[in-house]
Amino acid sequence: MLTTESLNNEKVDIRLYSPQALAFLGDAVYEILVRERIVHRANMPVNKLHLQAVEQVRASYQSKAYAVVEPVLTEEELAALKRGRNISSIKPPKNGTMQDYRRATGLECLFGYLYLKGEIQRINELFLMIEEHLEQGE
Repeated sequence: MLTTESLNNEKVDIRLYSPQALAFLGDAVYEILVRERIVHRANMPVNKLHLQAVEQVRASYQSKAYAVVEPVLTEEELAALKRGRNISSIKPPKNGTMQDYRRATGLECLFGYLYLKGEIQRINELFLMIEEHLEQGE
């Protein structure tokens, strides 16, 4: 779980960051949450940990996570989500759909946005919601 103590931020105007930069950071924030959860659940060989993490950070999984959090977002959070989703220079990976990749980028943008704002509790809230919904098979 992320804590506010892990931040060393001054107040910044988040609107000055490109959605690509927010998604870049948000990808790391999301992945650390996934990895931490996997490690806490089981001490296993690294290759098994890696395979579990890859499954949960791929675009198709994050696209499902997008659908879980979208209805509960504030207007400001929804704007960050849509900024990431609507990036025009997105090139999807070979084994994913454009819609999944756009939605995954939107989710990453949201997590980067919230991280830079220092809203760690909200990140943890949304991640827990994703975890609960997707582990139950939606």
